[in-house]
Amino acid sequence: MKALKTLNPYFWKHRVLLFWGFLFIILSNFFTIYKVQFVGQTINIIEGNYDNLKLSKEASLIDNVKANWSYFRIIFINSGILLVCSLLSGFFTFMMRQTIIVASRRIEYELKNKIFRHYEDLSLTDYKKTTIGDLMNRLSEDVVAIRMYLGPGVMYVVNLAILLIITSSYMLMTDVEMTFWTLIPLPILSFVIYKVSNIINQKSKTMQKSQSAISTFVQDSFSGIRVVKYFSKEKYIEKNYGIKVKDYQDKALDLAKTEAYFFTIILFVIGLLNVAIIFIGGQKYIAGEMSVGTIADFFLYINILIWPFSMVGWVTSVNQRAEASMQRVNEFLDMKSDIVNTNHENYSINGDIEFRNVSYTYPNTGIKALDNLSFKVNAGETLAIMGKTGSGKSTIALLLGRLIDPDEGEILIDGKNLKDHNLELYRQKIGYIPQESYLFSDTIAYNIGFAIDNPGEDLIIKYAKKADVHKNIVEFKDQYETIVGERGVMLSGGQKQRICIARALIKEPQILVFDDSLSALDTETEENILQNIENDLQSATSIIITHRESSAKRADKILYLP
Repeated sequence: MKALKTLNPYFWKHRVLLFWGFLFIILSNFFTIYKVQFVGQTINIIEGNYDNLKLSKEASLIDNVKANWSYFRIIFINSGILLVCSLLSGFFTFMMRQTIIVASRRIEYELKNKIFRHYEDLSLTDYKKTTIGDLMNRLSEDVVAIRMYLGPGVMYVVNLAILLIITSSYMLMTDVEMTFWTLIPLPILSFVIYKVSNIINQKSKTMQKSQSAISTFVQDSFSGIRVVKYFSKEKYIEKNYGIKVKDYQDKALDLAKTEAYFFTIILFVIGLLNVAIIFIGGQKYIAGEMSVGTIADFFLYINILIWPFSMVGWVTSVNQRAEASMQRVNEFLDMKSDIVNTNHENYSINGDIEFRNVSYTYPNTGIKALDNLSFKVNAGETLAIMGKTGSGKSTIALLLGRLIDPDEGEILIDGKNLKDHNLELYRQKIGYIPQESYLFSDTIAYNIGFAIDNPGEDLIIKYAKKADVHKNIVEFKDQYETIVGERGVMLSGGQKQRICIARALIKEPQILVFDDSLSALDTETEENILQNIENDLQSATSIIITHRESSAKRADKILYLP
């Protein structure tokens, strides 16, 4: 359970809630056990005074009660104690859940936020090392498994420990020998838990890996649904999905079978305890060493322990799954981003760009995209970058946004190494139109205004017109409130590109990067956009990556990559 030690700071942070929770556990169990002795006491009174308690059929109920009042008084008092103790036990059980479970939910909230923030801190290179499905599984399935440990896992373990201490104390005060013989199977139960928990842990890890594989496959299939349909591969995808689900089912059933054996063993041990009570208690009763009420007390004590001990198998499974999930989460949180912001100052950026002997090799493929590249663009100038496919044009765009860092050389912005700039501030001053037009599954207005906080409707329309997409938007039924669908599936390629252009322009950036983002447009639309944004291009340093000469004709400089 080493991986779960990383949760200790969260326990300390919420120590007040947990303290009250543990206190409520003690009070709940105390009142649960305290009332048991009055049951045995009442049985002994009834047994010892059976002849005196015979009620007359001729007398009324009130007369019978009056005639036997000394006995009925004790029975009524004991019944009242049982009722009050049951109510208090129920109340403190409710409060126990309202503290420990609430604490677990708060820790879950904080852990999910921590993981999500770490997602945002990772570099583009880090994302290429894993799959989206696996990342999503850590944020959902794994965190839920950890929360089950934080709440029910901790609560039931502490509850059992306290219940066992209180119950054992009362049992020892009642009869030491009986207590010894009825509790002796518990070490055996602990040994079985220790052995089986290791098996459960390994099978939990295997099952979670299978779950991640399903998530990844579904993510890929839905993202590429157009390709699947075009090639009529629905049956093929369905078959592969079935194989992965079957693999998960087999692993889940295997784990469930192990857990079922676990529960069976626990119930068998509990059955042995009841047999021990009957056998030993019966002998003591025959010998006159124990009363019927005391035997009844022991039955109640053991049966109170039945449910918590029945939960031992489930809790162990929960904790083992949580350990496996926490290990996966820790592996992810231990990943250090290649891109680190070391500057948090606030200053202006003019937009001078210089590449000095820049080289970059993609780590996942080993392909050298750029080799000793140098160029300079002054603030306000436009540079067109042209070249054949695979020459490194888009790599320049990624380097400019510092989504990746060069292996050799340096990139200077306003004469200062890009690594030394305030990355957050710098990215606020740069507008980027990606080669692959990506839109969020929201409204057109949301996607255009995404780059700034609280954009007004007039501003959104202004830049939609500059991107020559306003005339298309007003033809939609819901106009700017039209939902574009996942990745903008409801729009054409040209419409998506123009919305991306509007999204970049609305920032009014100091540096504007077009990463082959006019390729889906006809020459007339392209010309309209370039005319509309001519002033924007003049007020910003512009990098236009393109295959078209028409896109490069307004550039002050042209860089050709072989």
